[in-house]
Amino acid sequence: MINSAYTPPLDLVRRPRRNRQNAAIRALVREARVHADDLIQPLFVKDGAGVAEPITSLLGQSRLPVKALVAEVEALAKLGIRAVAVFPQIEPSLKDARGTYALNTKNWFFSAIKKLKAAVPDVLIIADVALDPYTDHGHDGVLDASGDVANDETVSILTHYAAALAEAGADIVAPSDMMDGRIGAIRDELDREGLTHTSIMAYAAKFASAYYGPFRDAVGSKAKAPLDKSTYQLDPANLREALLEARLDEDQGADILMVKPAGLYLDVIASLRGGTALPVAAYQVSGEYAQIHAAAAAGWLDLARARDESLLAIKRAGADMILTYFARAVAEKLRSA
Repeated sequence: MINSAYTPPLDLVRRPRRNRQNAAIRALVREARVHADDLIQPLFVKDGAGVAEPITSLLGQSRLPVKALVAEVEALAKLGIRAVAVFPQIEPSLKDARGTYALNTKNWFFSAIKKLKAAVPDVLIIADVALDPYTDHGHDGVLDASGDVANDETVSILTHYAAALAEAGADIVAPSDMMDGRIGAIRDELDREGLTHTSIMAYAAKFASAYYGPFRDAVGSKAKAPLDKSTYQLDPANLREALLEARLDEDQGADILMVKPAGLYLDVIASLRGGTALPVAAYQVSGEYAQIHAAAAAGWLDLARARDESLLAIKRAGADMILTYFARAVAEKLRSA
């Protein structure tokens, strides 16, 4: 008969659970952490002096007029967030097929950046460089006769737009268009204009993802017909091609390399981290944010725990910095801890 009252100890030299037995030891051996310094808050900017306009598909996020934008960035700075990424919502009346308002010297977005930089000079301003907020078709560039984006013509416009953003006060310009050669062209233009201190955060591996919908709602770049951006954004199946794109951007003068989206592409982040000495950024996109909120609202996930775990996974994969709509909430939690 088996005596179940006594269980002899296993002959184990290693018992990994010893390093998990209480909160203190778990904290000591923790391999990855998310700090407020790691976080970049994306913010949506609108023209005028009205009130903040909540974005239905991005719970807790709003389109901000300049006064509210400044107040929000001041609050973020007090929480330890040192960088924001700003995206304009351009009125439909100012859009056309070529996105010409992007280069208009009276573009209100340039003025908004100037005011923000003057009010909060110590916070880094990252400005998106793409034409999709300005085109009436929602693509990231000028279309050719076949309906595809014309690469070189689009790059020519983007170089001037990037320089205008830098002159307005952007510390970092972030080309998100995925056109061939745009990093080198923008670097040349910035240097030619004496803007040698302006950094480039390249959307080096931006995938043609299904997770961008709420963002397109936020900036008003969602076209009437579904957008197919697969001729310039990366195939979600391709890791090697993503690493090639990143290497080309590094060679052309990028200062920071970004992977977008983040949570679905942890393998890309990890592979890029192992193959470059440059800082690696990752963008936890609108769809990732929205699905966590939706699952939490349904009672299927704990919002704070799911949020924190998602960001920790991105950091663990190798991202040095994370663009996330959760930035303020996480910084508030860290400040109160």
